[in-house]
This record gives sequence, C-alpha cells and structure tokens, in this order.
Amino acid sequence: MFAIGNIILGIAKVLGIVLNIYMWTIIIRALLSWVSPDPYNPIVQVLTRVTEPVLRPLRKLVPPFRTGGVDLSPLIAILIIYFLEIAVVDTLVRFGHSLR
Repeated sequence: MFAIGNIILGIAKVLGIVLNIYMWTIIIRALLSWVSPDPYNPIVQVLTRVTEPVLRPLRKLVPPFRTGGVDLSPLIAILIIYFLEIAVVDTLVRFGHSLR
C-alpha cells in the first residue's frame, strides 16, 4: 500500500501544479485584456487558445456587464480552480497519506 500512497500523492502534487499554472495563465490573460494587446502576437494567441475553452462557457452563464464591459468569467474560473484544489487535490493528499 506504500507504493499506491506515493503514486496518489504524486498525482495530487502534479494536479495541484497544473491547476496553479492554469490559474496564473487566466490571471495573465485578464491583465493583458486591460491593455488591449495585439491579437496577432503569438503569446496572446497562445493565452487565448489555452483559456478560452474554460472562459467561453462561463461567459454564457455570466455575460459581461453592459456598462463598462466588466468580464467576471476569469474570477469565476479562479474560484472554480480554488475549489478543485481544496476538493480534489487536498482529498487526494489525505488519501495518499492514509495509505502510507
């Protein structure tokens, strides 16, 4: 059971890192949207391709405000990521420790 516990701990750690990187990617994209970057910039295109599959459905649920065009979808996505870190990653870590 020791090996299975270590595998689960490894999966939890990698999942936590991936969620953290994705959260920072969303934050960077949101900050870039404030300065109207060149849409043909390769970095902007990568950020858009990576984050749009998550942000687009959230925009359908909560469309941007008409006054000011404030988009809350990045904030909602970050809250979902935090929830996943608590609900999934922490649970996997505790389960992995219990098997050790």
